[in-house]
Amino acid sequence: MTPDQLLTFATVAELGNISHAAQALHLSQPAVSGQLRLLQESFGEPLYRRDGRGIRLTAVGEQVAVYANKLRQDYRQALALRDGLRGMETGALRIGASTTPASYLLPYVIAEFHQRYPAVALHIVDGNTSEIVAQLDRLDVAFIEGAVPPGLSPEIAVRPWRDDEVVAIARVDHPLAQQPEGASLQAIAEYPLILREPGSGVRALVARAFSVAGLTPRVALELAGVESIKEAVRAGMGVGFVSAMSMRHEDAALASVRIDPPHGLKRLLTALVPHADALSRPTERFLAQCFAGDASGPAALR
Repeated sequence: MTPDQLLTFATVAELGNISHAAQALHLSQPAVSGQLRLLQESFGEPLYRRDGRGIRLTAVGEQVAVYANKLRQDYRQALALRDGLRGMETGALRIGASTTPASYLLPYVIAEFHQRYPAVALHIVDGNTSEIVAQLDRLDVAFIEGAVPPGLSPEIAVRPWRDDEVVAIARVDHPLAQQPEGASLQAIAEYPLILREPGSGVRALVARAFSVAGLTPRVALELAGVESIKEAVRAGMGVGFVSAMSMRHEDAALASVRIDPPHGLKRLLTALVPHADALSRPTERFLAQCFAGDASGPAALR
């Protein structure tokens, strides 16, 4: 017994005529009769009997027809899914992103993608860099900030995406905010600091910068999330560190303080693609949109 034999039998049972079934299946009548014969032999029972110019199912044939019809329905649904994916009429895309890309870059990209392909289901997961890396096996593409963690599977493609810079932030009435030329890490270290939680890309970058400079900062508070850092700075609890992108639409209560010299506080945002050797069509289109204008493009992921 083969799936083709069951699919043929489903059509014969539906139309009640071998000749009509052959026309519907674009097969010759002997080919259809041959498949029916082999199917009957595999069951060891007659599945139908001649009835005038057509056929009538036996009791066993009616039972087999139930399974054959279910197989045909599943087959048609699989064909519809295939055709939908080819035309981007359906599908799903699972995107993971750490705080900076999730909050300040991807909303615009995702909105444009959804407008182009409204039938593609989008599932967005955000968190700090460590949390996103831990979920790579459940994602189609992920965007992280800072250094790429060591030990990634060789099947995961790593692709630089955007440049970013981490800046210090202070209230507008803070002494550091009165220095338009920026401030040194040594000057910043004189004030209590508000840092992101361990596992954050910003936290790792800032900690490394202070370490390289031979400074031991005074950490007053650790908070999860960029907006929590901003609120604590507004409340006068210290100096924070955030992506420069997060300050683009900031109100007049906070000021960016560029660090001079930057001490390695410039970084790359990186795309990680867990299944780069077998990209789904939605993933391929989304990456093409993310890297639009980049000559190396998403094709470099393969």
